Amino acid sequence: MDDHAVVRQSLKKLLEFEEDFKVIGEAGEGLEAVRTIEQLRPDIAVIDLMMNGMNGIEVTRQVVKRTPKTGVVMLSMYGSEGYVYEALKAGARGYVLKESTSDQLVKAIREASVGHRYLCPPLSERVIDNYAKKAEASGASSHETLTNREREVLYMASQGLTNVEIANRLFISRRTVEVHRSSMMQKLGLNSQTDLIRYALQHGILPDEANQASDSL
Repeated sequence: MDDHAVVRQSLKKLLEFEEDFKVIGEAGEGLEAVRTIEQLRPDIAVIDLMMNGMNGIEVTRQVVKRTPKTGVVMLSMYGSEGYVYEALKAGARGYVLKESTSDQLVKAIREASVGHRYLCPPLSERVIDNYAKKAEASGASSHETLTNREREVLYMASQGLTNVEIANRLFISRRTVEVHRSSMMQKLGLNSQTDLIRYALQHGILPDEANQASDSL
């Protein structure tokens, strides 16, 4: 799943070169990716970290919740520990840099298909160890208590969409959006739009522009 058609076509050709791989779907936007994966239920989903609309980390959270048997491999141009950690925390089984070789991506998919985690070089296994320790110490997060609809409302609200705009996108009533939004805010302990945006940045729901800039230097 990538927001560039040329990249998706190249990736499709690469994966279908493997005799035991079959590409059954693709999407160019985050929410579309979630719905496509939920409909097709593939064994593995390769997801770009920075997609149009809902980003790859939030897509991963949604996929893990809706179709837990689908393993996620994150494809990214960013190798900072923060992004890797958030991807693993969201439920990704693999994290592969776009500068990696095709063999590394194929290996990540094969490892993920049997339930193993895989980080391509130069990412360190230390990241996985640190992740496991932090996850054990923190326990279940409030984010995990959100329903699928509350996650969608969280994502769209963090982008600044009004309740009416969210209702139109999700084909539900404005009142229903208000109910989901209120419940989501209460579960996460958020009191304002500023709190919501800060939460979205901290949890990878919205990309942190400052981190992106530092990663690109």
